[in-house]
Amino acid sequence: MEEEIGKISHYFSKVNVGVLELTKGELHVGDTIRIKGHTSDFYQKVESMQVEHAPVDVAKPGEPVGIKVESPVRENDVIFKVTED
Repeated sequence: MEEEIGKISHYFSKVNVGVLELTKGELHVGDTIRIKGHTSDFYQKVESMQVEHAPVDVAKPGEPVGIKVESPVRENDVIFKVTED
């Protein structure tokens, strides 16, 4: 099952980091997400996250959170949290 939790607001191609704007729910290190947009559609496990350049284990709505991405992403790509239901 997949639940929309936010979107990509920025992408840093040199370091493969996407900035995620969470709009719903929480995101934890270890969660599996799906990133879907015009040119992207892939699943990955969240290995690490940063808020204001500090490592965090949990991100909450309203916080811009940086995550390392396995493939290039674009602004407004949608983020889904994958749950096993």
